[in-house]
Formats: sequence, C-alpha cells, structure tokens
Amino acid sequence: MSIAHIILGLLQQQERTGYDLKTGCFDGCIAHVWQADQSQIYRTLDKLEGLGWVACTVEIQHDRPNRKVYRITEAGKAELNQWLQTHQSLPSMREPLLMQLYLASELSNEAIVTLLKQEQAAHQMRLAACEAVQHHFPLPQEVSQPQPAAREKVIHRLVLELLRRKEQTYLDWLQKAIEEIQACS
Repeated sequence: MSIAHIILGLLQQQERTGYDLKTGCFDGCIAHVWQADQSQIYRTLDKLEGLGWVACTVEIQHDRPNRKVYRITEAGKAELNQWLQTHQSLPSMREPLLMQLYLASELSNEAIVTLLKQEQAAHQMRLAACEAVQHHFPLPQEVSQPQPAAREKVIHRLVLELLRRKEQTYLDWLQKAIEEIQACS
C-alpha cells in the first residue's frame, strides 16, 4: 500500500491542505488504519504534484502564512481508480508481543502476566478509540440522505467494525493467555 494512493483517495473526498491531511485524516479518521508524519505527507504531495496527479492552489492569507490547497486531477483519479481495483498483498506480520511471549519461557509467571496485562491495557485503549470513531459512522437511517453519502458511511463503518473486532479478539486472547499462564505451576 502506498501513502500516495491514500492521499489521492483523501483528496478525492475533498480538497485539503497538507495540514488538513495530517490533523484531520492521519491523526483522525484513519489513524487506526494508516499513519504518516507531516514530512511524509508533504514529500508525497510534492511527488504527486510532479506526476500531475494533484494540483495545488495557493490561498493568500493576510494574517497567517498562505495555504496550499491540493485537489486530485483527472490523471490522479485514473491512477487511484486503477489502484483501488488492484488486489494488495497481505501485510507482513510483526507482533513484538508474540515474539516476547514465544521467547519468555525463562521468565516467571508473574513477569509474563505483567507483560500481558500491559498489552491488554494498550489494546483496551485502542478499542475504546475505535469505538469512539465508529460513532461517527452509524448506519444511515434517513431515506432522504443522498445515496453516495450513505454508501460512504457504510464503507467507513465496515472498516472500523473490522478494526474493533480485531481489537476485541486480541483482548479475548490476552485474557485467555493470562489465565493459562497463571494456572501454570
């Protein structure tokens, strides 16, 4: 997956500045799916502009620095459309906790349980954050709501639902692991 395609998709939703992308998207609505720092975002915007996939308009501001507002171009839409229809390879899995647990046979049960409880607390926080975001994407109730907006909310809700389920599954597994380690003599 490419940050370039993510930015194209976000710009297809609406025109944004680099700051808007960082604070409203990568630190907000998609923070649980993809992360990017400010320098990555601006480097990628420059690259996308060079490829002709985005265009930039400078908005003059008298009381603050000027704003560069980016929008997706027709060439960018074509690239995004092609990427959206291309299967992506499964991500490589790196789970530091699983490696710690796999190698932890020399630790005491108490030390292992402490590690698992720390992980449990972190996943509980992540689950709470997912649930807080998910409240912004309820199932559409109004028939009068325009179909594309309703469909977009359903899609966003589905993504957040998978994230929530993954966190709950991890929490369930952690609880079981804690119980089994505590039962070991």
